[in-house]
Amino acid sequence: MAQRRMVTIDGNEAAAYIAHLTNEVCAIYPITPASPMGEHADEWSSLGRKNLWGTVPHIIEMQSEGGAAGAIHGSLQTGALTTTFTASQGLLLMIPNMYKIAGELTPAVFHVAARSLAAQALSIFCDHSDVMATRATGFAQLCAGSVQEVMDMALIAQAATLEGRVPIVHFFDGFRTSHEIAKIEEIDDETVGAMIRDDLVQAHRARAMNPEHASVRGTSQNPDVYFQARESVNPYYGQMPGIVQSAMDRFGELTGRRYRLFDYVGAEDAERIVILMGSGAEAAHETVDRLTAQGEKVGLLKVRLFRPFAPEALVAALPASARRIAVLDRTKEPGADGEPLYKDVVTALAQTMAEGDAPFGEMPRIIGGRYGLSSKEFTPGMVKAVFDELDAERPRNHFTVGIHDDVGHTSLEWDAAFRTGSKEVSRAVFYGLGSDGTVRANKNSIKIIGECTDLYAQGYFVYDSKKSGAVTVSHLRFGPDPIRSSYLIADDEAQFVGCHQTVCLERYDM
Repeated sequence: MAQRRMVTIDGNEAAAYIAHLTNEVCAIYPITPASPMGEHADEWSSLGRKNLWGTVPHIIEMQSEGGAAGAIHGSLQTGALTTTFTASQGLLLMIPNMYKIAGELTPAVFHVAARSLAAQALSIFCDHSDVMATRATGFAQLCAGSVQEVMDMALIAQAATLEGRVPIVHFFDGFRTSHEIAKIEEIDDETVGAMIRDDLVQAHRARAMNPEHASVRGTSQNPDVYFQARESVNPYYGQMPGIVQSAMDRFGELTGRRYRLFDYVGAEDAERIVILMGSGAEAAHETVDRLTAQGEKVGLLKVRLFRPFAPEALVAALPASARRIAVLDRTKEPGADGEPLYKDVVTALAQTMAEGDAPFGEMPRIIGGRYGLSSKEFTPGMVKAVFDELDAERPRNHFTVGIHDDVGHTSLEWDAAFRTGSKEVSRAVFYGLGSDGTVRANKNSIKIIGECTDLYAQGYFVYDSKKSGAVTVSHLRFGPDPIRSSYLIADDEAQFVGCHQTVCLERYDM
C-alpha cells in the first residue's frame, strides 16, 4: 500500500483530479455547481499537466451541453477516453446522446454534481432530480457521499466502465459535496495505474471507427430486429454489479478503503433500517452511531450503485432482523406512487420474498419519504425523526422530513436540539457578503488547518443564488477524527462567530 498523502480540497476538485488523469478528451459546458470541475481540467491542461499515459488531455468547451454530449459521443467513437462534467438542465440536454452511448456499449464516465431541476422555479441547489431523469438511458449510476468518496468512486467508475462497457454517471450532491472542502487521502498515480487495465483501454481503442477496418453502427432498424437487438445488452447489465464490486475490492486492496454496492452500518440485530444515498448518508451514519451507542437497534444502508440495481446485493447487506425500513429519496416524482429508490427497494424485497430466498421471517414493513430537495437541511434530528416514525404503531408512508408541510400535511416533526457531533470538534461560523472576501479567507483558513496540522478539517459555504452582494455564511469544523457532519453548524453549536459586515448584526441573532 502506497504512502498516504493528505490533501484539503473540495468535491469538484476530487472528481476532476481523477477525470483528468484517466481521460484524453473533456468536452464541457459550464453549469452551477459543476463548473469548477471543467475549470480545473482546463487549467491543468493549459499548464501541461499530463494524464496517466503521458499526454495532455484535450479540453473543448462547446456552445451548450447538447453540443458537449455530441462531442463526447464522437470522441468516444474514435477510441479516445472521454468525459464531461455537468448538472441539472445541462444533464437533461445530454439525454439523447446518452441513449446512443449506452446503446452502443461505449465505456465513459460522466461526473455530475447533482442539482435540482427547474420545475415551479429554478434552483441551483442540490437534489437528485437530474440524475433520476436519466435512469432509463442505460447509464449505470454510482453515488458518492463525501469528498473522499468522490475521488474514490471516480476511479472505481473509470475502472468498471472499461471492463463492463456500460457507461456510468458518477454523481455526488451539488454544493453539499461538490463545494465542501475536506481533508482527504489523495490517490497516487501508481494506484490509478493499477486500477486502469491497459488491455481494456486497448480494447476500447480497437472498437473505434476506422477506415482501415471499416464497420457500421447507428443504423436504422425495423421491427424484425430492433427488439432482439435491444435485449442483446442484457448480459452486460447482468454482469455490471459484479464488475463494479470487483473494482471496489481491487481498490480496497490498494488503498485500505473498502466499499460494497450497499454498505451497512449499525447494530447487527437492527430492527429499524434507513436506506438512502448521497451526502445525507453521512449525517445518517453519525446519527446511527449515536443511537446504537445508546442501545437502540437501528441501522443504515448506504446505496453506492443505484443502476444497474442489484436486488441480491441489497438483501444480502440487510440484517435478517430487519422489521421496518424507511427509504429516503432526494427527489420528487409528482403523480408516482413512490420515489425511485423506494420503489426499487420494495420491488427487490417483494421479489426475493416471493422466491423464498429472503432471510426475513416475514416481509419487512417499508415506508418511503422525501428529504433535502434543493439543499434543504438534513440533520441528525431529522434522521432520528425517521427512526422514531418507524417505531410508531402505524408508520406513515410517503412522508417528508425537513419542512413544515401545511398543505399536504406529510411532514414529520423533529427535535431541532438533537445533537450528535463530537465534543472534540471545533466549530466556527462567519457571516459576510458575496465578493467581500469572507468565503475566500475561510477557504484559505480551513486549507491551512488541514494541510499544516494533523487535524481533519471541513469547510462549507452557504451562498445565496443572488451571489455577489448577498449574504454568505461560512461553516468551519476541525478536529482529530474524520468529520461526517454533512449539515450546517447550528446557532448554539458555534464556539466562534465572525461578523464581517455590520448589517448582519441588525438582521441575525449573533
